[in-house]
Amino acid sequence: MSALKQLVRFGWEQALSCLFPVVIFTSLALTQIMPLPLLPRYDWLLIICLLMQWWMVRSGLETRDELKVITLFHLIGLALEIFKTHMGSWSYPEEGYFKIFGVPLYSGFMYASVASYLCQAWRRLNVDLVKWPPFLVVVPLTAAIYLNFFTHHYWIDVRWWLAALVIIVFWRSWVTYEVNGKCYRMPLAFSFMLIGFFIWIAENIATFFGAWEYPNQTAVWSLVHLGKVSSWVLLVIVSFLIVATLKLVKGKKEL
Repeated sequence: MSALKQLVRFGWEQALSCLFPVVIFTSLALTQIMPLPLLPRYDWLLIICLLMQWWMVRSGLETRDELKVITLFHLIGLALEIFKTHMGSWSYPEEGYFKIFGVPLYSGFMYASVASYLCQAWRRLNVDLVKWPPFLVVVPLTAAIYLNFFTHHYWIDVRWWLAALVIIVFWRSWVTYEVNGKCYRMPLAFSFMLIGFFIWIAENIATFFGAWEYPNQTAVWSLVHLGKVSSWVLLVIVSFLIVATLKLVKGKKEL
């Protein structure tokens, strides 16, 4: 029973950390079935995301430093969206006033919500890092993972080489977290895989509600290819390393 209570508590803390993603998914579902006045659906989603972001900072759920990281990840995600839609990887077929090169601005918030989850979970579960690799190793690896999302369209896809590097670099790294005052730990590389898998599940929900559309979903919705898990794992690593760097730098300044 004690283990079950800990698991329920852990799940509850995770659910609270997913507040921003839950709002996005709920908005996707509601705006698909409800008639919307004045503005296209994509623009209403942008307004909802902006209001949600404002409320989270206003209420203290996110700090200003965390907002900076989330905004950075919003821009990183938006740049990736613009490139990927240009290459035909997926599309946003609906109309919208607030679009850049065919990409609605709300799309960046879907990436930002991943960083928001990490920031929330970090605080709620009192996350700490054990044997974190040197900064000079982490930054080039992060940059290489992100750049590969662009370069593999013109060159070979080195994602599996990068994944192998991640395992090597973080082989001795652990993440510790607390549930009801009891400390647990998990291999860092395994946590990347878990988060990436659950984002893949979220991606299927998002595409079902028309957040975006893959070429094979144009006529009828179908399950997102399982291979996309590897992409999300690598993207999670980018967001995690950015958030972790903020936390480590912030922690050193406070010492």
